[in-house]
Amino acid sequence: MSYAAAIDQLNALAPELYASPGQPRRKFSLDEFRTLLAALGNPHQRFRSVLIAGTNGKGSTAATMASIITASGARAGLYTSPHLQRVNERIRIGNAEIPNDAFARLFFRVHDVAQQLVQERRLPQHPSFFEILTAQAFLYFAGENVDLAVLEVGMGGRLDATNVVEPLLTIITDISLDHTEWLGTTIAAIAREKAGILRQAGTLITLPQLPEVNQVLNEAAAALGARVIDASPFLPPAGTTGPYLINVFGVPVKVDSPLAGAHQQRNIALAIAAAVEMTEVDIELFIPPGKNGIYAFPGSIARGIRNTVWPGRLERIERDGIVWILDVAHNPAGAWAIRSGLTSLLGKKHPRCLIFSCLRDKPIAEMAQILFPLFERVILTPLHAARAAAIEDLVAAAQLTQTPFLVAESVAGALRLAKKHAGSGPIVVSGSVYLVGEARSLLLAEGAESGGRAS
Repeated sequence: MSYAAAIDQLNALAPELYASPGQPRRKFSLDEFRTLLAALGNPHQRFRSVLIAGTNGKGSTAATMASIITASGARAGLYTSPHLQRVNERIRIGNAEIPNDAFARLFFRVHDVAQQLVQERRLPQHPSFFEILTAQAFLYFAGENVDLAVLEVGMGGRLDATNVVEPLLTIITDISLDHTEWLGTTIAAIAREKAGILRQAGTLITLPQLPEVNQVLNEAAAALGARVIDASPFLPPAGTTGPYLINVFGVPVKVDSPLAGAHQQRNIALAIAAAVEMTEVDIELFIPPGKNGIYAFPGSIARGIRNTVWPGRLERIERDGIVWILDVAHNPAGAWAIRSGLTSLLGKKHPRCLIFSCLRDKPIAEMAQILFPLFERVILTPLHAARAAAIEDLVAAAQLTQTPFLVAESVAGALRLAKKHAGSGPIVVSGSVYLVGEARSLLLAEGAESGGRAS
């Protein structure tokens, strides 16, 4: 079967979180997912892994850590979600996405096994979009003999499909309110779901954050006899901007990441702490077959950070003299992060225009209050997504902020309107992964036609 057929069948499984009106909400079960994996030969037991949960920053942390491992000479798998432009982005080894032929082959292998299990009544329902992709990633990493797979939790932690692995260590990034209809309506409740990735006598790497989060994580770790490692020693002094030096293994290491914004300093610190912990505890992890003494060291940590590829996070693209800033801030915490990041990225150059859209389950009015007043004009646009917010709701949020706004008929139309009204100021695109992904595709295609490129 073809790659196109695989994508069509995969997309038919979405959306998975939100049922049609009148239909019961899907129930997720790790036991069901383990049944599928057992029928596939338990690929998740054939490679070592690190598991990363959190509300914001887990993808950036995962990408940075995988880059450090790759720079250290090991074969690193990376599994993230969601994707910006195409689903293959979610499954990588080094900097290479899973090829189309491998994606199709593994999809139909998982799909056919799942169908058989349903027919035999060994599974009560067909696996979800995310479960199918997770099984594909596990098969790919096992088949390619990765030395370590860095796995980003999709949502929550306790019931997430990635949580079937036995990780060498776990990382929990900053936690805030998001997916409250699934994870709970308080920060503490959400933190408890995220803490579900901890293991008995395991290791948790995290950073101090909200008091209620700290309390939940410390209590969960204590109950399991898990060690808690604070990544704070790898943070620069408060207020640091641009490249900075930190001490790793007693040696100054230059941190010069392509990921802009002070909030990324926390994600980078977590990735460094994880690399240091694994090197100190299990050097064998970083000795691929046929090589000797390959493990994380100051030079590889610096190089890995510098080589990190993670687009759509305060990403700067220049086209025909216009600067575009793309960021997937999809909740209030992300909105505050981009607000701070724009100041450090642009300095006194005022961003005049924002293109915005988001999903209907997000706190639209709160995100608008955080972001819209920064701009002279906001352009609202619909999204091609089942969970897209209605234009009427976006308009209502904009009216509350009293920020001038325009309504576009599409993302492409929003880009055209922005060019017309932004003058010489930078144009920011933010509010949803779906929005940034589509805008990025259009801008890169435009650049390819004119010979331009992302900066």
